Amino acid sequence: MASDMERLAQLLNATLNAQHHRKAENALKEEAKKPKYSLALLNIVSTDAQPTNIRLAAALAFKNFIRHNYVDEEGHYKLPTDEVDTIKRELVGLMISSPSTIQTQLGEAISIIADSDFWERWNTLTKDLVSRLSPTDYKITNGVLEVAHSIFQRWRPLFQSNDLNREVLHVVESFGDSFIQMLEIADRQIDANKDNAAALKGWLETMGLLIRIFYDLSCQDLPPVIETHLQPITLILHKYLSYQNPLFNDEEDEATPLEALKSDICDALQLFTNKYDDDFGQYVQPFTDNVWNVLSSVGPEKRYDILTSKALQFLTAVASVSRHAQIFNNEQILGTIVEKVILPNVALRESDIEMFEDEPIEFIRRDLEGSDTDSRRRAATDFLRKLLENFEMLVTQVVFKYINHYLSLGKTDWKAKDTAVYLFLAIAAKGAVTAAQGVKTVNSYVNVVEFFEQHIAADLMTDAGVQPIAKVDAIKYLYNFRSQLNKAQWDNAIRPLIQNLGSDNYVVYTYAAIAVERVLFLTDEQGQHILSREDIQPYAKDLLEHLFGLIEKDKAPAKLQENEFLMRCIMRVLIVIKEDVTSCGIDAILQHLINITNVIKENPSNPRFYYYHFEAIGALVRFSEDATKANLLPKLWEPFYFILKEDVSEFVPFVFQIFSLHLEISHSLSPLEGGFKVLIDAVLAPTPWETRGNVPPLARFISAILPKASQEILAEKKLEPILSIFQRLLTSKKTEQTGFDILEAIIGSYTASVLEPYFTTIVTLVFSKLENNPTDSYKSRVARFYHLVSARAGESGMGADFFIKHAEAIQANVFVPFYLTVILPTTAQFVRPVDRKLGVVSYTKTLCDSNSFATRYVKGWGFTCNNLLDLLKNAPKVTVGFGDEIVNEADVDDIGFGIGFTPLNTCKRAARDDFPEILDVGQWVGVYMKQANARHGGAIATFVSERLTPEAKAVLQPYLV
Repeated sequence: MASDMERLAQLLNATLNAQHHRKAENALKEEAKKPKYSLALLNIVSTDAQPTNIRLAAALAFKNFIRHNYVDEEGHYKLPTDEVDTIKRELVGLMISSPSTIQTQLGEAISIIADSDFWERWNTLTKDLVSRLSPTDYKITNGVLEVAHSIFQRWRPLFQSNDLNREVLHVVESFGDSFIQMLEIADRQIDANKDNAAALKGWLETMGLLIRIFYDLSCQDLPPVIETHLQPITLILHKYLSYQNPLFNDEEDEATPLEALKSDICDALQLFTNKYDDDFGQYVQPFTDNVWNVLSSVGPEKRYDILTSKALQFLTAVASVSRHAQIFNNEQILGTIVEKVILPNVALRESDIEMFEDEPIEFIRRDLEGSDTDSRRRAATDFLRKLLENFEMLVTQVVFKYINHYLSLGKTDWKAKDTAVYLFLAIAAKGAVTAAQGVKTVNSYVNVVEFFEQHIAADLMTDAGVQPIAKVDAIKYLYNFRSQLNKAQWDNAIRPLIQNLGSDNYVVYTYAAIAVERVLFLTDEQGQHILSREDIQPYAKDLLEHLFGLIEKDKAPAKLQENEFLMRCIMRVLIVIKEDVTSCGIDAILQHLINITNVIKENPSNPRFYYYHFEAIGALVRFSEDATKANLLPKLWEPFYFILKEDVSEFVPFVFQIFSLHLEISHSLSPLEGGFKVLIDAVLAPTPWETRGNVPPLARFISAILPKASQEILAEKKLEPILSIFQRLLTSKKTEQTGFDILEAIIGSYTASVLEPYFTTIVTLVFSKLENNPTDSYKSRVARFYHLVSARAGESGMGADFFIKHAEAIQANVFVPFYLTVILPTTAQFVRPVDRKLGVVSYTKTLCDSNSFATRYVKGWGFTCNNLLDLLKNAPKVTVGFGDEIVNEADVDDIGFGIGFTPLNTCKRAARDDFPEILDVGQWVGVYMKQANARHGGAIATFVSERLTPEAKAVLQPYLV
């Protein structure tokens, strides 16, 4: 056992080494298949003799193991019951006794377990936590409260439900009284330890955790225990908002527990102001005064940043409630707010300038992406905009006095001008600033184009004497107000904007790339690009070369993939110029992308960068001419095959999407037939399917390769393994849709004689899930599957009778209720033209060629005909292929990588049309029916006269004449 533990510890240590981490992680995956793996990890976490980094790695591995292996989709345990019981029994105590970094990981693991088990399958947890609270040992108490908070905070984003209410009630009943007692205990301990730095810090952290739990307990509804004690609780909140202690005076950079506590109090005040005005409204004015005093007393030091932000967010909440907002409805008060609160917090600080120079990519992300939600600037802006929302004219007048003042100073002081521009941006925009369009609605009392021309344009056009931050302000102005410029104005602005990509300042050229990308994405109300392919074509080649040059300036893997904004601009240019990429030097572009792939595949570290990178490759494959496509894949094969062979898990889903796209839009497998055969073997192996994010692209690849290599697959006996994959995917709600993709590809690729041995089993699997409250999406796929079989009557040997035969082999007379309750009503709800077209073809062939419907299902023939006529009332027109639609990039969340699946929009699959040769559906129905009527000696006309109402006969008559 000891040797096993030692090996596990060595593997965990190896995951921390960039050179060995991938092999170590793969080895850990094998270890994870062994019994009691989770307990072995906890054993390492609890061993004080182990180095802290290995204990932390074990805690992280435990958390990830629990996330994927604790319960299945239905909530059933995947681990043995005794292992589950041991985890629950040991985990809380282990977390409480662990160092803080390890506590964080174990706390998240407890939260994951609580998602499935709390409270009914873990109804002892809250009482267990209460029993561990200590009135004298803040270390133990803080560990307990960390666990409690990690569980209770799950409630914050949830919508109310009966189950959630029962859970909160259970917690309040067993935890509420102890919570109130701990507030009093922590308050006394803080007073008693006012001169003891270590104990004071510990008990302030206790109070902070209690305030966070106060928020948790109140986030859904106001519990009676809180409502009853609200007045004494507010006294504690007031006390600690104003609390000072000289023991913390020397700190400048890091927030102390005191600032953290005040920040938590402001969070709770914001919740109660927004949610419980009836109960809390009487306290709002005093707290507004108290928070104002806090804002007036804090300095510019970084330790106060989050507190300042949270305090401003509370004031924003006050301004959001109309009756409280009147506090601010006064020119003098607004002037004081702008001067004392807004200006100090929007002005550039030395720390901002240092970040601009020393950490430029972090500066950009904080400023543009909203990752600065707790920054002073963002919070001050939100507060100002909320005031503007209430008192637009008055706020505009007050702020413009300061804008004009700082513009005047800005003639000789660029920092003053930065403040003026920032203030203008803050009050000019109304409503949300969207990622797609920027500012959509503008303050009616300002003129954004005029302001740009008078105060901003010169900084964009001129290099001499213009500070980099002033350049950024000019670019950012265009970026924010891009929707406010018309086509003619953009024709003039795009060249100087592109020229700023030539700056030698990292932030300037990156902002330029961001703005260019968003302008190329911008569309008018008709969905047409503001700047068309023709507009950007003259710049495209040089623009792409320059962007690649900026990315590849530093070939170190981490540095090369640092700046996702440059790669996103490359992706957007390729998407906009579409087929014109050929004239931009496609070979050189491809080589750049391959070189970048070869560097970043060694150590993928920026998910946003490599997402845009593979979107760019997808754009090349999608939009290049047919002759060029044939040359793309051989060049991509080497880096892509390496990715698959070495299991670079971050990239595997992207590679299969690009391979699938190529198969779907090319006319042959050449010149990589052998290569694709290797890939078929790879996707039939069980290992790739174990990673959830691989499932959709692997299933798509099978669906794409089947029509191309159906005979080879059959000859090499690979159809049965593919059917096994379909069966496995069908069992889960999360993968059933991809299972049907594979099934449809099988049906479309083989004749009835090939599928005969398997078809009864297939129908059995499909029917079995219909018995258990199937979703509408499942029924829709079942109907599509049926219609595909039914519509393939003729040379393939399928058709409605083929389906009926195998359905009846399962159970006599099962087809009639299936047809009446699933197929007919579900088909009537089809929305996509390709699905409705398939229904038309299926119904038509059923009416014309099915022996069962001709003889057994006389009423069914009439029902089918009526449903066909309903579909033909608005005959589906199918346009399949990749049109000129705008390709949107996904909103990439780094956390999702390796867990979920991120689709490439440039590789988006076109809707599957199984009968592309049928162009005019109505005309085809008429021709087919006439031919069938002749083929069957007038039988169809006889059925029409005998089985349809006079109204239906009249509608169908034109199709038979």
